[in-house]
Amino acid sequence: MSSKEVLLKHQQHLQRQRDGITYRMKKLAAKQAEITKKTNAVKEKIRKKYEDMKRVLDEDLKITLTQLDTEYEATEKLMEDRIEDCYHLTQELDQELLSSAQGSDFVLSETRISQTLKLTDPNTIQMDEFKHEQLLSLTINLLLFIRSQVPVTKKLFQTYAADVVLDAETAHPKLVISPKGDSATYTDTWQDVPDTLSRFDTTLNVISLEGFSEGRQYWEVDVSGKTYWELGLTYPSIPRKGNEEDSWLGRGKESWCVEYFNGDYIAWHGGVQHELPLLAGKQFTRIGVYCSFPGGLVCFIGADTVTPLHCFCAGTFTDTLHQAVCPGHDNEGTNWKSIKVCDASRSAPVL
Repeated sequence: MSSKEVLLKHQQHLQRQRDGITYRMKKLAAKQAEITKKTNAVKEKIRKKYEDMKRVLDEDLKITLTQLDTEYEATEKLMEDRIEDCYHLTQELDQELLSSAQGSDFVLSETRISQTLKLTDPNTIQMDEFKHEQLLSLTINLLLFIRSQVPVTKKLFQTYAADVVLDAETAHPKLVISPKGDSATYTDTWQDVPDTLSRFDTTLNVISLEGFSEGRQYWEVDVSGKTYWELGLTYPSIPRKGNEEDSWLGRGKESWCVEYFNGDYIAWHGGVQHELPLLAGKQFTRIGVYCSFPGGLVCFIGADTVTPLHCFCAGTFTDTLHQAVCPGHDNEGTNWKSIKVCDASRSAPVL
């Protein structure tokens, strides 16, 4: 085969590769358009349902207030009639006083005056306060029910709540893991623990005992009172030894995390940092992590107020995922408090 034929064959090969990549780009663009269309459709359906709920509540409010107005108008009419009765009687009494001064006979009887006073006694006109209290109670119960169901995103996440137990066999020797495996605490003392292959020996990490590889999971961590922490998800292949930054959460392609340090938040994956300036200075009691295997998503939220922090899309996860936490070092004496895994199915109330 001549050099010209070799070159032609190579060019044809490159062209086929280029055509294949161009076709892939078209497929990706089509997929992007499909996802955009489906996402917008879901958003529109949800928006309409919220509008329907608002209309239902507005209509119910109108009905309730109209009924109260109707009852009030009836009572008001009676009050006006009674006031008018009294007014007419005062006019007659004025006339009688005038007549009496002129020597005329007294006409109005004591009985009529007594009957009018009895008829117009304010104590004979009552509100149905018991019914009003019942109506207010029903309204309060409706409000409490609505509050118990919102934010709906949080309610949905809670149905995915995972039972997370930290694996002490993976914990850095300067971490103390509680007997129940639900908290990690930094200590200055290097503990006498077995140096196993699964144990982190440089970064202050610990991962969950069990992993998951399907469905959806949500978990929450109590970070109150801390000035430094990292938490997220990782494949079991994350490096455990040595000084390479890949063993830090989010620094390699094996893990995803959000880091908090002295008031600043940074999201990490694959060594790429995503600063979150809009969250600067905000403090949350709990941080939630939601993972969807079907969606390839890792989402972080400030669980106190269901504030989105950051969301990663991996597309497709390629291995089992484990929950991971780093309670951080002492940070000049400000970060001794434990980081604690919470029961995400019964999370703290939204503020």
